[in-house]
Amino acid sequence: MKRRPGKVLLGCAFALWACASALSACAPGGSSTVTFPPAESTPAPAGDATSAARSMVIAALGAVGLQAQDTTNPYRPPEAAGFSSAPRTVLQVTLPDDPSHGFVVLYAFGSPTEAEAAANEQAAYIASGPGRVQFGPGLRYVLRLVGPTVIFFTWSPDNAPDPRTASIDQALSTVGTAVAIPG
Repeated sequence: MKRRPGKVLLGCAFALWACASALSACAPGGSSTVTFPPAESTPAPAGDATSAARSMVIAALGAVGLQAQDTTNPYRPPEAAGFSSAPRTVLQVTLPDDPSHGFVVLYAFGSPTEAEAAANEQAAYIASGPGRVQFGPGLRYVLRLVGPTVIFFTWSPDNAPDPRTASIDQALSTVGTAVAIPG
């Protein structure tokens, strides 16, 4: 077997460069939003399919003194298969003490029955081993149905820099019907 130190060295250099590039995206000053699946794979916005639920969410947030708007930031929470291909609208609640959080995702489905099935699948996913790993300990979840739309929000009472984050949960609990997440 012939030795090719130049090719081995070049391969090692490329591998180190790739690792450094990936790490720099997570380092301070790099990209602060890491999503899985990647934001680029996010389906098109739901548009009119979520407009009624969107209006209800914005009104409920307004009732507790919060504002929200469609976000321009990439955001995608861990999702069960039914959510991963659904069109979505992502709102971001204005949290001055925590401007990189407060995302509320509205998933559009073809019917209330499809929405309910997908919401139940997401609830089971959250409670599963992989879901618990991806979401991490101590999170709270809001999973609600409004006709053919599912509303999803997660937050951590232990790690929320803005005390108004709890008000998002409170406001969303007044919209639609709750979907239970298995214990």
